[in-house]
This record gives sequence, C-alpha cells and structure tokens, in this order.
Amino acid sequence: MARRRTLMTALAASLVFSMAACGSDDSSDGGSSGGGSSEAAGKVGIILPDTESSPRWESFDRPLLEQAFEDAGVEAVIDNAQGDAQRMQTIANQMITSGVTVLAIVNLDNASGTQIQEQAAQQGVQTIDYDRLTLGGSAEYYVSFDNTEVGRLQGQGLADCLGDKAANIAFLNGSPDDSNATLFADGAHEVLDEMTNYTQVAEQAVPGWDAVEGATIFEQMYTQEGGNIQGVVAANDTLANAVIQTLVRNGVAGQVPVTGQDAAVEGLQNILANRQCMTVYKPAAEEAAALAELAISLINGEEQPDAVNGESEDSEGGRTVPSVLLDPVSITRENVKTVVDDGQVSAAELCTGEYAAACTELGIQ
Repeated sequence: MARRRTLMTALAASLVFSMAACGSDDSSDGGSSGGGSSEAAGKVGIILPDTESSPRWESFDRPLLEQAFEDAGVEAVIDNAQGDAQRMQTIANQMITSGVTVLAIVNLDNASGTQIQEQAAQQGVQTIDYDRLTLGGSAEYYVSFDNTEVGRLQGQGLADCLGDKAANIAFLNGSPDDSNATLFADGAHEVLDEMTNYTQVAEQAVPGWDAVEGATIFEQMYTQEGGNIQGVVAANDTLANAVIQTLVRNGVAGQVPVTGQDAAVEGLQNILANRQCMTVYKPAAEEAAALAELAISLINGEEQPDAVNGESEDSEGGRTVPSVLLDPVSITRENVKTVVDDGQVSAAELCTGEYAAACTELGIQ
C-alpha cells in the first residue's frame, strides 16, 4: 500500500510539473482532449458533474486529466454536465456513439448514474465511478479518496479547534443523493458522537450542494438555536463559506470554528483569515493519475489492474466494488503551504489583497 501511494504521488507530481512547464491545451468547445498517436487501442470518456458545487472540477480535475491522458498517449474526451442529469445522459450517449471503450462519470445522482452505466454496459463499454460511487450502479471500478476518512478528518478538525469546552455543534451536510456526502457525515459522526462535551443541535443535508440553499438552511439553524451554535461541520468549502457569511452578519466569524473540504482558494483564504477552522485536501493530481492509470489498464485488457487497492460497499446494489482509494490530508492554517507547494493552488491566486500578509507570515510565495 505504501509503495502504491509513493508511485501514485510520483506520477501526480510529474503531472503537476508537466502542466507547469507546458500548460494544458484548451479545445474550442471545452469538451475534448487527447493524443493522436495512442499506444493503447481505446478511447476514454469522462463526464464531470458541474461547475457550482466545487471549483475543483474545472480548475483542477479537467486540466490534470487532460494532461494525464495526453502524457499516456491515450485519446480522451472530457465534458461537464453543468448540474443537469439529462445533459449528462446526452453527453454519455454521444461519447458511447463516438466509440469510447471506457466511460468514467462523476454522477449527479444514483438513479441517473445507474441508467448511464446500464446503457454503457449494453454497448460493451466499461465504466468507472470517479470520485462518487453510484449506488445501485454497475461500474466495474471506483476511483476516489477514502471518504469516510474525509469525514473523520473534519470531525477531528472541529474538535481540535473547539477543544475540551462544552459546545453546541451543527452539521451542514452535502447533497442527500451523493453517496460521498453520506460517508463524510458518517466519518464526522464517528469522531464527534464519542465526545460528550459536544451537543449536536442541528443537522441537515443541502440538495445539490447548492451554496445559496445551504446559506438559507444554516441561517434557519442559527436562528432556531438563537445563535447558540459554537461549531459547524460544513461538508465542503463552498458550504463553509455559506455558513461563514451568516456568522459575519452576526459578528461572530472567527469565533465559531467551521470545517470544509476541497482546499479551494476560497476555503484556504477563509482559513488564512481565521474564519474557517480547517479543510480537507484531496490532491486532484493523485486522483486524476489514478483514474488515468486504471482506465489505461482496462484498455489494455488487464483483468486485475495494479492500481486497485481496496473495495467499496454499494449498499443499494448489494455488491462490493473494486476500488482505488487515496489518502486525504487535513489542512489548517499551519500547513496551507502544502497545497501551494503541490501546485494545486498558486500563491498568486491565493495571496491577494487582505490575505497577502498571512501568506508572508506562513512563508507562502
């Protein structure tokens, strides 16, 4: 396992270096990339979910995936469903018709993801769940981070920021139709439910990871509790920022620890400004490299791809899915520099305006 992580990290590092050296080619329609002289006889299709739930999909995953497949000499087409399940279905149809032999999706919901995978199977196309497991689906493999561990890191991060004092805490969870969101919440509860000094006063999922709806939901929680909330488990940085806006309006931003996830620029800046307690960093280069390695193994007909290092439970489908599971990293103010050093976020975009002084203090340049 340690050797696999070392190899994956090395490949991810080479992708980041390659991107920094030569950049990524953008197609005019934003939908495709690939090498013309593929060594492997196959074509990969990848459908990303949206541009709203997290900036990672277009800012990190797309260019890293483009680079990974280009470096491997494998033709790949990448598109984004823009949060529309019907659009994702249409894109999948087009990719299958165009001759992809492997299709990777980040599902928008289990039902539509299952439908896409069933259609792909009928056409002899192998499928991979990328980042989110499609419950009840038929993907041959799953590539993601250990999402229960993501939740554990969030729970422990909140506990570290709150300390031993008595506190009322609230959970603002991700979308109820995202299997990852359930795992994040499970992991956080695993840690925090054991801590008797904390009282859990509110918990609600946010449909579609929508930040506007998340802000409304947390505003209602905060009002209902009369402002008596001392800590918040927010499932990602977008929802964390929605929480922080309510705390700002009530003059308590920075006094109420808030968790996050994705190590997005917004989340890291909130951490630098002491408005957010922590985030969970999932190196996109590692996940992109893992998907590329697995897809290429399938194209080459490997029955037991070397990349697979675990299994994930599909509770609705009653099956276990062979998986590539990577290790997430907890990020606090003290190690924000890690994300910059890895190349996932640049100092130039992070250290602007009011955040410049904090970057200087922390040696980020």
